[in-house]
Order: sequence, then C-alpha cells, then structure tokens
Amino acid sequence: MVKVEAGTKRYSLDVGVLSLARSVVENNPFPARVQSALDRIAEQWNVTTIGMKVSGLDDLVVLALARSRGPFRLYVEVGSRVPALTSATGRIVAHYAGLTDSELARRFKSLHWENPPSFETWLKEVKSVERKGFAIDRGNYINGISVLAVPILDAQRRVTHAIAALGVADTLTASTVQALATDMQAEAAGLTQ
Repeated sequence: MVKVEAGTKRYSLDVGVLSLARSVVENNPFPARVQSALDRIAEQWNVTTIGMKVSGLDDLVVLALARSRGPFRLYVEVGSRVPALTSATGRIVAHYAGLTDSELARRFKSLHWENPPSFETWLKEVKSVERKGFAIDRGNYINGISVLAVPILDAQRRVTHAIAALGVADTLTASTVQALATDMQAEAAGLTQ
C-alpha cells in the first residue's frame, strides 16, 4: 500500500492501493446501473455524460462516464472529485441541502468559478431546481461549457447521485436543453426505482 524511498524517507502510495480501489468500485452497483444510460445519452445528444456520487456538501465523486464522439471532447476521469456546490450539479446539491440562504451565501463565497455568477443569480437558479427538476450551468464553472444536471433521489427524497451532461455552450440551445433534461430525468427516475 505504501512505498518508502530509502534515501529521502518519503512515503508515497504504491500499487497495493489499486486492489483496494478495485474492490470499492466492484462493490458499488451505481456505475453498472447507470452506464448504459450514460452511453445512450452521450451518443444521442453528442455530450459527455457523468454519473456522480453526492458525498455531502464538500465534493462529488465521478463514478461513471461516457464521452461524446464529436470532435471536441471534455476530459474527465472516474474517481475525480469536483466541488459539490459548483456547476449545475452544485445547484442541485444546494437545493436539496436544506441550508438557509445565509449559510448558502457563506459557502458560495469559497467556490471557484471561471466566470462566477452573482450570488443572487446562483440562488435563484438553486431555487428553480424544485420547479424544473434539473439545473444548468452556462459557462460559469468552465467558460464555454454548458453543464446540465439531474438529481437521483433516494426514498426519503435526498439526493444521493446525479447525472450530468457536458457540452460546448453553443450546441446546448434552450430547446435542446429542455429535451435533453427530459431524457435525463426519465433515466434518473428509472435509477431511483
């Protein structure tokens, strides 16, 4: 699990960690359950799709993904961690967190964006998740990239996972976003079951 450099006495992770990581992935049913949906959505809509585990208010973990076949692809790795309250998925996490507006404002100040929205705009988008059932980030987190996300809820209506679709901002028009969101919501509902 750990390797020690004799000359410097420095410690680093060794290949034994791989078997531990593999067992964690193999014992988590979510990646296998979501993969066909991610593949289909990526193919049909020419977007990169991601299945994520919501791990509280600190970060999200990418558990599964499918890349678009288009000339421009976004690079994401399984196992990557992303800040929980940024981008479209962050708006969903914030909505289901049950925090007060002042607590959300405090947390919002610590977020890093390429093109940050105002807190008022972000809060309005967080609150719209209830009505829409999805959230969108139009180039705030990553300039020029739109991210559409839908929640996957447990029996107590808590968000446990999310599906996100990422694409070049110009290709995700308003009508495309609504149709894609409807498709993703149907897949998320199936996963909730």
